[in-house]
Amino acid sequence: MVGEPVNVNEFQELAREALPKMYYDFYAGGAEDQYTLKENLEAFHRIMIWPRILVDVSRIDMSTTVLGYKISAPILIAPTALHKLAHPEGEVATARAAAACKTIMVLSFASSCTVEEVASSCKAVRFFQLYVYKQREIAAVLVQRAERNGYKALVLTVDTPRFGRREADIKNKMVAPRLKNLEGLLSIEADSDNGSSLAAYANKAMVASICWKDVEWLKSITNLPILIKGVLTGEDAIKAAEVGVAGIMVSNHGGRQLDYTDATINVLEELQVVHAVRGRVPVFFDGGVRRGTDIFKALALGAQAVLIGRPVIFGLAAKGEYGVRQVIQMLKDELELTMALSGCPSVKDITRRHVRTERERLHAML
Repeated sequence: MVGEPVNVNEFQELAREALPKMYYDFYAGGAEDQYTLKENLEAFHRIMIWPRILVDVSRIDMSTTVLGYKISAPILIAPTALHKLAHPEGEVATARAAAACKTIMVLSFASSCTVEEVASSCKAVRFFQLYVYKQREIAAVLVQRAERNGYKALVLTVDTPRFGRREADIKNKMVAPRLKNLEGLLSIEADSDNGSSLAAYANKAMVASICWKDVEWLKSITNLPILIKGVLTGEDAIKAAEVGVAGIMVSNHGGRQLDYTDATINVLEELQVVHAVRGRVPVFFDGGVRRGTDIFKALALGAQAVLIGRPVIFGLAAKGEYGVRQVIQMLKDELELTMALSGCPSVKDITRRHVRTERERLHAML
């Protein structure tokens, strides 16, 4: 048995103890060899922090804004599916924790609570994650529901023209629960005899022909700002800025889609995403954040804020709403300490000069 956790990583073992193996594997697993899943974490370890000394850090201000909305720290809750598999209160508990921590939750389209249930659970700024489906009218209806219920932005996830091969789900014959937001909109019988029924369900619903024209179409049916999630190259970052999205989320889907893509912390700067957009739109970061030092490194490399996925689920599985609040607070406390010890009294003081990447260290040795 794991005792009271002292860091976010320790919630994973608590979740393993609390959850049936099928559900734990669903949340924790990645695609195929899980190289990208592991590398998302490991790549942070190869980035060093360069602190500045003799700076007045008696007061630390972690607050920032996302699309004009002030949050207590540059930490958002990423869209993750089916929270009721982790805890009976599901996304409602997660939403309340986000509100208590004064941050933004991105509700997954595949949530086990409806758009309406989450909206009525508490007052907070909330975004809604969206896919484009084979039947476009499904996306249109979900956009309308998000607008009616006060969601402030749409997060269009674009790295899933087909479902990644998640072998743990295949072995476990992962059962796809009914997606509450799609009830009455989409009815697909998914056969799980040959593996994951969740994958079969997703592949029948998703549209492999999704392209930049679909971003234009989405813009034509809503006035909500659109952020695009799943960008991994400078070329796509430039294209996203050109089509008028409100923000870019650098993400490899937590290593759950295409294996052997690079770690997102490497992609953030080294493959020129931040440099490519040149400040035209904010860049957000998703993938592998487990420490306040990770958040500091992502901010130093150009991210405006980070998104937290699996740790939120593990906190929810272990302790419900309180567990999610603990996870976010631990990350905030660690970030605050990192800022103090690095000589950064505010988020704006965190600069590129505060970190050194592996590539820079190797270059210095030549």
